Order: sequence, then structure tokens, then C-alpha cells
Amino acid sequence: MANPVIDFSKLNGEERAKTMAQIANGCEEWGFFQLVNHGIPEELLERVKKVCSECFEKDREEGFKNSEPVKMLNDLMDKKSGDKLENVDWEDVFLLSDDKEWPILKTPRFKETMTEYRSELRKLGEKVMEAMDENLGLPKGYIKKAFNGGDGEKAFFGTKVSHYPPCPHPDKVIGLRAHTDAGGVILLYQDDKVGGLQILKDGQWIDVQPMPNSIVINTGDQIEVLSNGRYKSVWHRVLTKLDGNRRSIASFYNPSLDATIAPAKELVMEKVNHEEDEEVAYPKYVFGDYMSVYAEQKFLPKEPRFLAVKAV
Repeated sequence: MANPVIDFSKLNGEERAKTMAQIANGCEEWGFFQLVNHGIPEELLERVKKVCSECFEKDREEGFKNSEPVKMLNDLMDKKSGDKLENVDWEDVFLLSDDKEWPILKTPRFKETMTEYRSELRKLGEKVMEAMDENLGLPKGYIKKAFNGGDGEKAFFGTKVSHYPPCPHPDKVIGLRAHTDAGGVILLYQDDKVGGLQILKDGQWIDVQPMPNSIVINTGDQIEVLSNGRYKSVWHRVLTKLDGNRRSIASFYNPSLDATIAPAKELVMEKVNHEEDEEVAYPKYVFGDYMSVYAEQKFLPKEPRFLAVKAV
């Protein structure tokens, strides 16, 4: 079983209806799909791959060798215990966003390359959200406006640069524990050689296959709420590998912290008109309040998170 691969260039051609249907299927049945021919130049993607790989080698690798996960795994092996590290991620990670200073790095042209990449990826994210608007029967720009808290540009766009280094005991620790993403639309440029990303589909963990120059899209918790459950955020994880240093660059198009999130009224009325469950499936809340709950419950079942958040 392989997750859907969609040629995004056909969105504006003769196969638009077919492509929109593929996107709808990716959102409704999978929560994860891959875009090819998405419009981001391959030359830029190659530069991103280069600077991020160099960044780990020049700026991050030595630090990871002395990190807490490495120390904890070494201690576990010294004890010759049959236990596993349950609450640890074998991941080196840092965040890039417009509202905070970026780390000072030795890697040449890292900032210039990642600034250009983030600009292109943000535009791609907005195109994907417009396709979601249309498939859901919402006005064009609905999701973007909701994320911005109305007019203006207040939505958060962050990029998580991660590496999952080789692990000497991959049976003892996971790369990234299973979770759903808190925010909106996630755009992932994953390693095209080293696998490890898996999604939970119909009770089974399946691989998200590496593909050169593709962008993996997945829907977060806030898209699930806005769509009133038609689109579901999906559990996913990253496995460790004995060899291979997995690169992962995940960008998050999220609501601003003061944005009010609730199921779109059009979708609530649609359920009522079809004489289905007339109750709204999710509360109305401020995204910042949701993030406070998520910070404590990221790796726990998501339904209680929606119940625990303070309704407005």
C-alpha cells in the first residue's frame, strides 16, 4: 500500500477535475499525499538538500553525539536491560521562523537558501489550501483567512530542520514518536534515499516512500476541525535506522496563536441538511489555547485534546 502521488501541475490543465478529486481523496482517505511537479525549482531543492546536509555535518553532528538521547541509550545498553527508551526521540532538530532569530551557522548560504525556499513553500501551501477550500465547498481563501484570524498576514509559518542520525540500536529507541500535527497544513521535503517515515492507515503502519523532489503534504489538527472532521489529521512516526542519516525539512502553515478555530458553518449546515449528526463535532477555541494543551499531550490520543481546550 502506497500513499497517493499527485501531479500538481495538472491542477490548471485539462485534468483539473481529476487532480482535484485526487487531492480530495488524499485529504479524506489518507491525510498524507505527495506532490510532484509542484512548481518549486529542482535547482532550489538541490540547494536546500545541500545546505541542510552540510549544516548537520558542520554545525550539529558533534552536539548530537553528546545529546541526552545518546547518553540515555548508552546508559540503557550498559545496564544490559531489555527495556526501550519510551519517551525519547532520536532526532536533531531546530526551528526556522520569521519571528525569531535563526541560529548562527558555519554552513555557507544557509540563510539565503532557506529564506528563498520558505517563500516558495509558503506560496505552495496557500495553493494547497485553496484546493482544500474548493473541495470542501468553502469560499476561496477561507482556510487562509481563518488561520490569519481574519484580515492581514498573521498566520505562523515555521520550518523544522531535522536529522535522524544512524542509531546503533534501532530496536531500542524511535526517531520520532507517533503523533498528529497540531497545526494546519504541513509541507515536508523528506530524504529521497533514507526512509523511516510511516503513517497509520486502517490500523496498519505503512511507509511514506522516498521520492526525489516531491513535497509530502499532510493535514494537521486544525484542518480536521475546520473541515468538521471530513479531513482527519493522521498519526505518523519516524523509525530509526542502523545506517543512513535521514534528512527531514517540515514546514508548518499554522494559525496565528490568537486565531479562533471552529468548524466552518457551511459544513455544519451541510450535515444538518443531510439529517446526520446535528451537533458540531469540535468546539470553538483560540489556537493558542489548543497549543497549550498540545504541548502537554502531543503523544497522547488527540480526541481528549479537543475536549480539554477552552471553548470560546
